[in-house]
Amino acid sequence: MAGLIATGLAVATPAQAAAAPDIPVANVKAHLSQFQSIATANGGNRAHGRPGYLASVTYVKNLLDAAGFTTTQQSFTYNGATGYNLIADWPGGDTSDTLMIGGHLDSVASGPGINDNGSGSAGILEVALQVSRSNFQPDRHLRFAWWGAEELGLRGSRAYVNSLSAAQKAAITGYLNFDMIGSPNPGYFLYDGDDSDGTGSGPGPTGSAQIESTLAAYFTSIGVPTRGTDFDGRSDYGPFIAAGIPAGGIFTGAEGTKTSAQVQLWGGTTSRFDPCYHASCDTITNINDTALDRNSDAIAYAVWTLADGTTTPPGTPVWSDDLETATGWTAGAADTATAGRFERGDPAATSSSGVTTQLGTAAGGTYALVTGATAGASAGANDLDGGISTITSPAITLPTGTLTLNLSWYLAHLNNATSADYLRVRVVSGTTPATVLTQSASAANKAAVWTTATANLSAYAGQTIRLQVEAADAGTASLVEAAVDNLVITRS
Repeated sequence: MAGLIATGLAVATPAQAAAAPDIPVANVKAHLSQFQSIATANGGNRAHGRPGYLASVTYVKNLLDAAGFTTTQQSFTYNGATGYNLIADWPGGDTSDTLMIGGHLDSVASGPGINDNGSGSAGILEVALQVSRSNFQPDRHLRFAWWGAEELGLRGSRAYVNSLSAAQKAAITGYLNFDMIGSPNPGYFLYDGDDSDGTGSGPGPTGSAQIESTLAAYFTSIGVPTRGTDFDGRSDYGPFIAAGIPAGGIFTGAEGTKTSAQVQLWGGTTSRFDPCYHASCDTITNINDTALDRNSDAIAYAVWTLADGTTTPPGTPVWSDDLETATGWTAGAADTATAGRFERGDPAATSSSGVTTQLGTAAGGTYALVTGATAGASAGANDLDGGISTITSPAITLPTGTLTLNLSWYLAHLNNATSADYLRVRVVSGTTPATVLTQSASAANKAAVWTTATANLSAYAGQTIRLQVEAADAGTASLVEAAVDNLVITRS
């Protein structure tokens, strides 16, 4: 994501949401060792239609049955061979609001597939077992899945989604996909649910941005930067987003080459993310334990956060403003905008040519910081015009520690916008402002969608600061609207 990194915002008390467990990487590695042993005993692979695949299904199923899951082994046929999906439901939760977590269990025929995708399969297996050990009872129903024949064109996940009625599809309100989470030269990529990168296939179904932001929140909390990866259809989220089901997940890289910029970001070398991708050397030695550990914990964080009806930022809140009461935000005296300036208000819905430019609801509650809250006679009557508008928070005294700003935002515009138009969040320490979040517009229609973001404020620990929200219609005359809501600073 260019400039903005998403995260969840709504603060939950411990009574509202159980803390996600730390997933022991040794347990995940133990599952990988079992997959390796299965492959070794069955011709060196765990591919569709081969005995190693069915043995892998049996291994996972036996553990889940013993842990109290209700399991279903769904069969399908492809290339004259029988394939299997393993579906595991955790009892309880609202089945009309099901969170599904999946990854493919098969390998290619040329190797044991320990990173691709033993890693994702083992990670979600251990998370499922932790659900059982902790007797997690979330608001949403939990369903885990291990797919067959992904390597032959997503055959298992397609068969599953195609077997569902319209009502059954509607009941799956989110799908998390984990395919290759332990690449030996790893990147940390999140599926770009809100299309903030502006490349490739566009955003996922509504709700995908929340999944991306929840995963991003975890990585922000441990100081690991993430980057977006497109919904390019290469993994098992494909049939779900085609059915309108929100999706997201983690990917550590396959046959692509890590760039020098990515090496600076994550370490490693300017070589392939996984030099053993789809090869016989994709064995138990083809795993980066640090990536496997971080990503397994991220899976658990996403499951616990999303399933319990919350999007809790990691850490302890030290300051927050949901804008439901007036706390002293002040408009900039030197603003150049002539209309649609930032205010704390109850936004009215506006649209132009079918594009929603201002949402009629705040991200939470009634009020938000918004450019021109009233609708006006038309969408262009009260949008941001003529330059820059700012609004600044009251003073915030920060404690020491690792500090993260969490907020909800949108920047909406029509195709008459330019890259000179933007939304920014700045920190004012003393008299010097510094930009911590930025999102630029483009010459395209971009509807308003509440999205979440985080910024690391640790450099300001122990200081008294102000937050300044800034938006600009700085290019040619454009239809631009922006809003911010639910600001929270946490310490971890």
